[in-house]
Amino acid sequence: MARWAVAEAKAKFSEVLDRAEREGPQVVRRRGKEFVLVTLPEYERRVSSAGDIDAGGRTSGRRLWEELRVVPADGVDVELEKSRWNPPQVDL
Repeated sequence: MARWAVAEAKAKFSEVLDRAEREGPQVVRRRGKEFVLVTLPEYERRVSSAGDIDAGGRTSGRRLWEELRVVPADGVDVELEKSRWNPPQVDL
C-alpha cells in the first residue's frame, strides 16, 4: 500500500489512480488524517466479504458477532460456565 502526501497525490493524481487499479489501496495523508483510495469494485468486494470495516481497513468483527449470536438451526444448546476469575483491585 503506497502512501502519498496530499500535494504529491494532487500533482500525480492519474498515477495514484493507476496504482490503485494495479496495486491496490493508496493512502493519502492530509493534516494528520489518512484517506484510502481504492477502485469501486475493490471497495464493494471488501465491504460485502468482510462486513463492517473500520477506518484502518480491518473488519470490526460486528458481522462475526451477529453470526455467533444466532441460535443454530439444528437446535444445539450450549451452556457456558461463568468465569470464576476475579481480577485484582488496583487503586489508582
